[in-house]
Amino acid sequence: MQLSVVVPTLNGRTQLVACLDALAAVAPESEVVVVNGPSADGTTGMVSERDDVDVLVEVADRNLNVARNAGIEHTTGEHVAFVGYDRTVEPGWEDALAAGFDTDSHGDGRAHAIAEGYPPRMRRDVGVVTGPARSTDGPTTPESRTITGREVTYFDGSNVAFTRAALEDADGFDEYLQTGGARDLAHRLAAAEYDVRWAAGMAVGDALGTETAPSAPRAISDGGRTERDWYWKYRALAYRLVKNYGLRPTTARRLLSHAGRDALTGLESVVRGEASPTNWVGNGRDVLTGSLRGNGSGLAARWRSRDRRNPNGLSARSERAVAVHDWR
Repeated sequence: MQLSVVVPTLNGRTQLVACLDALAAVAPESEVVVVNGPSADGTTGMVSERDDVDVLVEVADRNLNVARNAGIEHTTGEHVAFVGYDRTVEPGWEDALAAGFDTDSHGDGRAHAIAEGYPPRMRRDVGVVTGPARSTDGPTTPESRTITGREVTYFDGSNVAFTRAALEDADGFDEYLQTGGARDLAHRLAAAEYDVRWAAGMAVGDALGTETAPSAPRAISDGGRTERDWYWKYRALAYRLVKNYGLRPTTARRLLSHAGRDALTGLESVVRGEASPTNWVGNGRDVLTGSLRGNGSGLAARWRSRDRRNPNGLSARSERAVAVHDWR
């Protein structure tokens, strides 16, 4: 199997060292593409001195989804994996990934479903393989939701692999989003009837747990911030729901359900004296404005993506990179 591994990084040199060391040990034959930027911690020099990185892509945009798409553009493998710079792949990671895509051991998902008489929505090709994130903020079990009759299986954007066909059909990640890019992609892959397969052996650990990174700060794996950004959380959530499903009661209920739970949790913090009423009201304002902005942007994106392409995706623009160092 031809495997390319994309590692987006931003000011995470210490964790990145552990991440690359683990990849070199566990998947030495894979093509490694590091997308850096714009870091100010010496990442470029460190990566340039290694002989186990095939391509270093420098980007000026701090958006994680821009970095992911820039990485895709410089990969050549038939399968493309994404590993967070703050994650370390565990022994057996590559074998489990390959087995997840192996139709000989699992059977072709679409052919098997047709033979067994499953309904059309279950007749899917395997386009994604993902696994657990141990000792991190990532998932340790599969997570699925049914939205407007469509089953969506989510994956951690810092430990996931795709077939190139799936990435091309989905047109990569949505660069409008500063957070939630992996979840948005999961919705689009579900609409395209690609199956997401869980591989328990495709596990990653926490680079912070290594001796090389004892005091580095925890990173947010899907583009979030160390402190909760309520505005962008709800702007992204509303955008994803409206873009992928339109304005309908189901999407409104999901948005209101999220907001209600978060409002109740925040109010409990106020009662316990852990947060101020002013802060709680301010967060509520951010939730409202973010939701309204996301709804509007989602409608515009839905109108622009009537052909199911991604209006802010891989094909939307070129020249994401400001510099490319290719040692292949």
